Formats: sequence, C-alpha cells, structure tokens
Amino acid sequence: MGTAVKRVDERSLCPPRGLAPEGTGDGGRATRTARSLACRVQRRGPGLLRVCVGTVFLWFGVLKFFPAASPAEGVAVRAATKLTFGLLPPDVVLRVLAASETAIGLGLVTGVLLRAALVGFFAHMAGVFSALLLLPGEMWQGDAPVPSLEGQYIIKNVVLVAACLVVAADEWSRTAPP
Repeated sequence: MGTAVKRVDERSLCPPRGLAPEGTGDGGRATRTARSLACRVQRRGPGLLRVCVGTVFLWFGVLKFFPAASPAEGVAVRAATKLTFGLLPPDVVLRVLAASETAIGLGLVTGVLLRAALVGFFAHMAGVFSALLLLPGEMWQGDAPVPSLEGQYIIKNVVLVAACLVVAADEWSRTAPP
C-alpha cells in the first residue's frame, strides 16, 4: 500500500477538520457559510479546472472533425502546416489536430491518463502560441503590439495554461501512480 502525501497550504482558508481558524471568532453565520464554501472550492478547485478545460478542449476538438465548423480551423491548420514544414497535407493536419484536442479533452475530463493528457496539453499550447510568431500578418495589426481578432483568440489561451498549471501542480504533488 502506498502512503498518501499530505499537503499543507499555509495560506489555506481551511483548517484541519474539527478545528476553528485562529483569531476568527465565530464570524457569524454568513462568514461561516462563506468560509465553508471557500474550503470546498479550494479542495475541489483543481478538479473543477481540469474538467472545465477538458470540456473546452473536447468541444473544440470535436468541432474540428466537421469541416468549417470551427472558426479557428484555418489559423490552426496554417500554423501547424508551418510547424510541420508542409510535410503533411492540410486535411491530415486538421484531422491530427482534431484527434489530439479530443484526446487531451477526454483525458482531462475523465482523469484517465491525466499526466499524459497534461503533457499533451502543454505541447499543444506551445504549438498554438507559435502561431503568434509564424503568422505575424494574421496575428498582429501592423507593427504595433496590438493583436488582431485571431491573435486575441490565441492569447486568451493563457487562462487555460494557468488553469492547467494548477491541475498539473496538484497532480504531480500526489504520490506516483502505482
């Protein structure tokens, strides 16, 4: 039997079960309710982030299986084609992107092969962000550091990266899988 690693977060709002936070008094019913809700979110936050990011990835991946259903399809194919030096035809690139996004999404949503899904996610995000450099005419408005609509679509992925950093930190802080 493996031993579980007990993580302690000094900034945690949640004291060990059965103990009241120091110096808080009872704080009234509203404060206790808010603190209880905050503790639940804090404990379940990485799982919630994992499922939310996974749902987005799954959804966008499945859309790419249907021609012209994804508004990001064109930019994604052009960037990935440049990354593969044009060795793969655009229709193959699109199917590979669709399959990889769908697999990453399924891994995040279900937690099955989570570490592999996280590695795939971060590799995929490196490719996504490379479009900012590979397709500058489409990603930026002139010479100013002002992103086009397509550039904004890519830049907003920093939120997904931040969410998966929390998920990855939570996952890798656990003991190794059996």
